[in-house]
Amino acid sequence: MSEAPELLPRDQYNDALAANVHPQDWVNPEPEPLYNLVVIGAGTAGLVTAAGAAGLGAKVALVERHLLGGDCLNYGCVPSKAIIRSSRVAADLKDAARFGIESPMGEANFAAVMERMRRLRASISAHDSAARFSDLGVDVFLGEARFTGPRTVEAAGRTLNFSKAVIATGARAMNPPVPGLAEAGYLTNETVFSLTERPPRLLILGGGPLGCEFAQALTRLGCRVTLLHKYAQIMNREDADAAALVQGVFLSEGVSLILNARVTEVKKTAGGKLIRYESGGQPGEIEVDEILAGAGRAPNVEGLGLEEAGVNYDLREGVAVNDKLQTSNRHIYAAGDVCLKYKFTHLADATARIVIQNALFFGRKKVSALTIPWCTYTDPEVAHVGLSEAEAARQGIALQTFVKPLSEVDRAIVDGEDEGMVKIHVKAGTDRIVGATIVARHAGEMISEITLAMVAKVGLGSLAAVIHPYPTQAEAIRQTGDLYNRTRLTPSVKKLLPGSWPGGGEAGTPGNPPTRTQIVIEIISLALWHG
Repeated sequence: MSEAPELLPRDQYNDALAANVHPQDWVNPEPEPLYNLVVIGAGTAGLVTAAGAAGLGAKVALVERHLLGGDCLNYGCVPSKAIIRSSRVAADLKDAARFGIESPMGEANFAAVMERMRRLRASISAHDSAARFSDLGVDVFLGEARFTGPRTVEAAGRTLNFSKAVIATGARAMNPPVPGLAEAGYLTNETVFSLTERPPRLLILGGGPLGCEFAQALTRLGCRVTLLHKYAQIMNREDADAAALVQGVFLSEGVSLILNARVTEVKKTAGGKLIRYESGGQPGEIEVDEILAGAGRAPNVEGLGLEEAGVNYDLREGVAVNDKLQTSNRHIYAAGDVCLKYKFTHLADATARIVIQNALFFGRKKVSALTIPWCTYTDPEVAHVGLSEAEAARQGIALQTFVKPLSEVDRAIVDGEDEGMVKIHVKAGTDRIVGATIVARHAGEMISEITLAMVAKVGLGSLAAVIHPYPTQAEAIRQTGDLYNRTRLTPSVKKLLPGSWPGGGEAGTPGNPPTRTQIVIEIISLALWHG
């Protein structure tokens, strides 16, 4: 068995985490003569594949060299959202006077925030523990794995024979090719969670999801954060209006932005780390205490013996798969970050389910058939599903777009969370939803209603007929459906509305027969809402 990786700082919570996801006393089992499925990598994709296949009666081996749970549990979703939650409390306390609450804001206790994160991460780690998966009937091997042939894997020095195998080794933070950065030292999404003291001055490289989430959260926890991004706007892969909203919030909260920029050199100094950069063609420099690099992920494909297995791969793009997640070796599949363009935990889960069906049951499930939402957990959050306007334009798809600002939604107004919107795209001439972006404090919770509508082929007009509890911010989705339905009021239909009858006036007034009018209105309502 490989040695357990060191988790810093050494405390009861990290000791409990290690005991679950890489126990020191773990004894690898005796291999079966033949496994239905050998899974390499125990992140989200690997764990879902192994548990699902074992639950269906397959003989499954799961091999992990590092920590079960992968990035999501140890260095991603779980610890980052714990920190973000604390930072939201800090922001709410600072803003309490706006709500009529007298609450002097003290300084955030950074060490306590990080301890809370480690405690919660350790408690959740039981779900991904080696013992739990062994109890599910999975043979768990801790150690290095390497293909030694098209149907064999060497795992922790033992040979595993398989009918099918799954590569689920995930991805890691890329090393930015910046002169002097490695020598000066920097944090990644892995090492940032080992901090116990707040860095007073922090530079974040990259304005994508990871960089933006940390920039806001650590600013709220008392760091002086500068975010350096190579594009003219943060979150450049998101809807431009959504990114602009979040960028405005960042500036109001004190995040310093250096845009259209690239780092040219980093030097260690007596006072910290000096970063030289160019922004808009002009040179600049800034001194900070720490640097967090959040600029991209690289697939974990090295050292797996993929050549011996006949599996094609690329160091940057990862393992090559077809639409059914099958590699160039028809007995070997891949799932999760090691083979996907979009590196999301929920997509790793979804592709693992595809692999189980296709590898074990000759299924024909395809990745291209998935409708994939995602969310960046800034405050407000930015959630997206389907096509953006730019993507639709590239594909030659004509859109009709409907936008409901949260500043017009009652619950958002009373919550003091009216900086946001619901934006829904339909294919021009229809109410078929092809994409949407939501900016709201809980946009990640709201986007699933639109994702479900897209999967179930429910049109935007029909969403107007879905009764939402009042008042909720999600009511903005129904109101966006109303915006669409109003576009269906053609001149011919408008002639049937009240005021168009001989004698004019509203329903129930002289010269405007109420019974007939009400019938007409009911017909129109049914046509608009359910047609």
